Amino acid sequence: MEAGGDVLYLIAGATFLMWAIVCERYIFITTEHKKDVSAALTFWETRAERTSWNSRMIRERLISEVNERLKANMGLIKTLIALLPLLGLLGTVTGMVQVFEAMTYSGGNARSMAAGVSAATIPTMSGMVATLSGVLANSFLTSKVDTESIFLEDTLTMDH
Repeated sequence: MEAGGDVLYLIAGATFLMWAIVCERYIFITTEHKKDVSAALTFWETRAERTSWNSRMIRERLISEVNERLKANMGLIKTLIALLPLLGLLGTVTGMVQVFEAMTYSGGNARSMAAGVSAATIPTMSGMVATLSGVLANSFLTSKVDTESIFLEDTLTMDH
């Protein structure tokens, strides 16, 4: 953390937040979402009539309510994925400022510039690694969310 500068704390915090939300979403999909789907199916199956316009609107409402909870915080994950490389770039800029300061005070001494170059590259790498892990997790979660959403729409049939 010392070599990369203070921006690494921001990257670590954003990465932790992103992964906390990813874990929360996965746990929600595997536990609470199943209960939501079960409640919606039970409500729908107890209806005697399912072909009228009112029934269609009730079905749409059920699907919408379940999907709203299912898709919660997915946008925040995408925002953090977009933010992490920018934080890495911020670390690069602050590291380059250190390089220029070292050049000013030491006249281009390679040893004094090396710390600034290190401080410039480590945050960039950290931001990119965190982003890549987030992209993989987001792809997995998006696939699960889409599958669950389609399953609910297919299950709430209007056959009676």
